[in-house]
Amino acid sequence: MLERGDRIYLSSPHMSGLEQQYISEAFETNWIAPLGKNVDCFEKELATYVGSEGAVALSSGTAAIHLALILLNVGKGDIVFCSSLTFVASANPILYQGATPVFIDSEPETWNMSPEALKRALKDYAAKGQKPKAVIVVNLYGQSADYDRIKSICDEYEVPIVEDAAESLGASYRDKKSGTIGKFGVFSFNGNKIITTSGGGMLVSDDANLLSKARFYATQAKDPARHYQHSHIGFNYRMSNVLAGIGRGQLQVLDERVARKREIFNFYCESLSVVEGLSFMPDSIHGISTRWLTAMLIDPDKVKVTSSEVVDHLERYNIESRPVWKPLHLQPLFKDAVYYPNGETDVSRQLFERGICLPSDTKMSQRSELLVVEGIFDLIHR
Repeated sequence: MLERGDRIYLSSPHMSGLEQQYISEAFETNWIAPLGKNVDCFEKELATYVGSEGAVALSSGTAAIHLALILLNVGKGDIVFCSSLTFVASANPILYQGATPVFIDSEPETWNMSPEALKRALKDYAAKGQKPKAVIVVNLYGQSADYDRIKSICDEYEVPIVEDAAESLGASYRDKKSGTIGKFGVFSFNGNKIITTSGGGMLVSDDANLLSKARFYATQAKDPARHYQHSHIGFNYRMSNVLAGIGRGQLQVLDERVARKREIFNFYCESLSVVEGLSFMPDSIHGISTRWLTAMLIDPDKVKVTSSEVVDHLERYNIESRPVWKPLHLQPLFKDAVYYPNGETDVSRQLFERGICLPSDTKMSQRSELLVVEGIFDLIHR
């Protein structure tokens, strides 16, 4: 019989023990403020891991998206396309720049941006003389979007891609690592991500000149003068040397964390797919997903329960789960935004209404995994 036990988290920080040596070095050398050896090394080590020419360590993934838009000269009155099925941080920087977001639906095959909807949107806006300054493509729950098609469409219209890989560090698309396909790639090291610095992010690119400008803007845009002189608006976006030390230790176990996330997904899939009406986010044929969070769909017509009822039921046993992201075109903040659905079906709305994210904590025990499955069976078999 199920009983309420210790909290089973969706995705909590998982320290490896390797972080402490880098943190201690920062304290011993008194480099605890932004900049320092850990920042420099973390940037180089992550760039090497993903295969980009360079990287800039920042205070958040949101800051990385914001700087990418600044570097692409996005400003007031401009248009920026963005995936709809994502966290609001993907789109907020569009508003920071006074630009207008246009949201693009998901495709059923990957749950990521629909190439068909993107193509229609680009055609429409190009015809109006309002070609977007950028397209923010989100790699949802650790899985890369279909970049062969998306990049081909964007290249046709000469629109750069900002690859929001906040959830997909460690994933791949064909022979490339996630985050290295667009003009810019963005990673997040928030506490719930696959590796964490408690808070932080990274901007990557093969354009060294633009990365140099990103560092300039991220450190309050200080001109090269003896005194404090500023000719541009800057931001306090650089990562702490202490947090970068945590990141260096975390990066060494990234592949282990990916393997563990995928193990958890496989367990849920094997245990629950036997139930008609329960299915999982598909595995793209184009690469390897990290399965940052295991996302499951519930067909209420077949299992007679809703995703909300499953979330509530699991919470009674101290098990954390959540609906998939509420699409941005359904958010009150963006109620007036233009939205391009995949076709006749609003895929992202349907995924939101039926989707649930299950605990995918790399520290969770096999017993915890079983409790999650038992909790779901307990509800649907009543």
